[in-house]
Amino acid sequence: MIKSIIKIIAFVISGIIAFVLFYVLVALVLSIIPVNKKTVSQNDVEIYILTNGVHTDIVLPVRTGSVDWSEKVKYSDTKGNDTIMKYISFGWGDREFYLETPTWADLKFSIAFNAVFGVGRSAMHVTYLKDLSLSLDSRKIKISKRQFYLLKKYIEDSFVKNDQGGFIKIKTDLVYGQTDAFYEATGRYSLFKTSNTWTNTGLKICEQRACVWTPLDKGIFYQYRKTNN
Repeated sequence: MIKSIIKIIAFVISGIIAFVLFYVLVALVLSIIPVNKKTVSQNDVEIYILTNGVHTDIVLPVRTGSVDWSEKVKYSDTKGNDTIMKYISFGWGDREFYLETPTWADLKFSIAFNAVFGVGRSAMHVTYLKDLSLSLDSRKIKISKRQFYLLKKYIEDSFVKNDQGGFIKIKTDLVYGQTDAFYEATGRYSLFKTSNTWTNTGLKICEQRACVWTPLDKGIFYQYRKTNN
């Protein structure tokens, strides 16, 4: 009986290790294969991608043409209620991880398990930015008006909406600063759909250079390492 239990445990552990290795290998390979490799730079709208080293955001001008994000993401939804902002960033992710894990030290097994296996709900983290300087953690991308509207629709469709079509704010004091807020989002976070795959999909939809698939920020920024955008 003991030998049988040991064999089962060894089999399970071996299976987990094999899966992790396969996952990492697939992530690395698909991250370096580009989509929309030959994009033509447009000067209509400048957007940005940001990373904090783990998680990526898509950054857009607050106002572009007929689009004004402050109409749905109210300045008053943030603690600072600061209306002098030029940019707005969108980051999709696991709801519990966003709201209950301010630092890695606060990470609980239950939260990690739910996030990995797509059990919990998702949230959209929106942050107003006054200025944006280019660095190793950011990239500027120039797109056309048509491509911008494709991206706008993708982002809007990632929000859960009320009966009037407005975004649903999550009532919480666990924000990261004076200019951010959380909203209910569609979809579920998992090993196969991370915050970075959400960003990567957005780039694909607006016809920009992206990875075939990537769960990591490194894959997205690898694609822009040698571009002039």
